[in-house]
Amino acid sequence: MTAPGDAVRDLAAYLTGSEAKELADRLADGETASQALRVVGRARRDQTRRLLRTAGLGPAERDLTVAVLRAVEGAHAHPTAITPVWTAPGGLIQAGQLTASVHHLVSAARQSVVCSTYNFQRSSTLWKALSEVAARAEVNVRVYVDSDAADARPEPWKPSTREIATELAGAVVFRTRARPDGDRPRNHAKFIAIDHQFLLVTSANFSKSAEQLNVELGLRIDDPILTQGVENQMRALEADLYEPVPKEGPPANSTA
Repeated sequence: MTAPGDAVRDLAAYLTGSEAKELADRLADGETASQALRVVGRARRDQTRRLLRTAGLGPAERDLTVAVLRAVEGAHAHPTAITPVWTAPGGLIQAGQLTASVHHLVSAARQSVVCSTYNFQRSSTLWKALSEVAARAEVNVRVYVDSDAADARPEPWKPSTREIATELAGAVVFRTRARPDGDRPRNHAKFIAIDHQFLLVTSANFSKSAEQLNVELGLRIDDPILTQGVENQMRALEADLYEPVPKEGPPANSTA
């Protein structure tokens, strides 16, 4: 039988910093355990509930539970580091990182990559790095893309949403969908979150021009709580603004 102290340590290892923060915030606001646990992914809720119960935590011990969750949040935190990420033609940028080098960060992902962009171009080094990472079973890849930018005017140099889902075979791909009023939101958020640890927010699309020719500016932010908060916010928007993209099936005359 797991001792309460061990369960607290297990809870701290299991929750992300942003999950601990949001659980603490909701419980402090008077929500029930079921209401508060909505901030945790569906597949992780039962285990979180079990760890809280074993540790003697929950709404019945609200003040203690909030204090423990705040401690878990703090344990995951570290000083935020911010680095500019530039693009400019002709090697004019001499300081900070360059957008063209970010693909090394994506390629080095160990756990997860979450990406949101307006469009992809096959010439992009970031597209190539994402394709390689999505093929690795140990890395969870989640992609958000604009339907109109990818599908409205098909071109061989840019993948459609179906092609994105198919070529990034191991990824979960979402595209913007029409709302009940007929309007379709524009997915213009451009960021990459890697290993729930650092976040690149950028003006650049996944294109060769954005990586080599344009003047683009982004920020690499090393802050796991902020990074996980952005990931969680995108997941919360999925039900209202996005739809999962099916992968291309075999040709109609295929026997596969």
